[in-house]
Amino acid sequence: MTNTQGTQENPWKLKTPPQTSEYEMYKDEKDGKAILVCTVGKTVLHYDYRCIEDLHAMLKQHGDWIELGSADEQKPAKEGTVEAWGRSPDNPIGGWYGLKKGFRGRFGMYIPPLMEQLGLAEVEHHPRNNRMRAI
Repeated sequence: MTNTQGTQENPWKLKTPPQTSEYEMYKDEKDGKAILVCTVGKTVLHYDYRCIEDLHAMLKQHGDWIELGSADEQKPAKEGTVEAWGRSPDNPIGGWYGLKKGFRGRFGMYIPPLMEQLGLAEVEHHPRNNRMRAI
């Protein structure tokens, strides 16, 4: 067993921004592409691994707090939120960072706590309407 965190054997153990649900994430590879595997209960989501670096760069450029705005793929994302940016044609990959059709949303719920764990961002932990900013 390895001590390196963020592997399948030793995933990051995280909590959603409101601190109400636990989930795990780890880095993996699929079809030659680095991905984040996010396991929430029995649901498994995949995100493009470069979202970490790209989101950090966007937050640095933004320079202030930005609302998370988490939403399922089938629901529209509130404009000006991390969720909207994570699916915008104007982001660095030109669309969704979520990779599994039907489960591409919730970017604003599951990526910010990982960014906080990695020391790249500060995330609020209120019951609703949480925000984040780059460190």
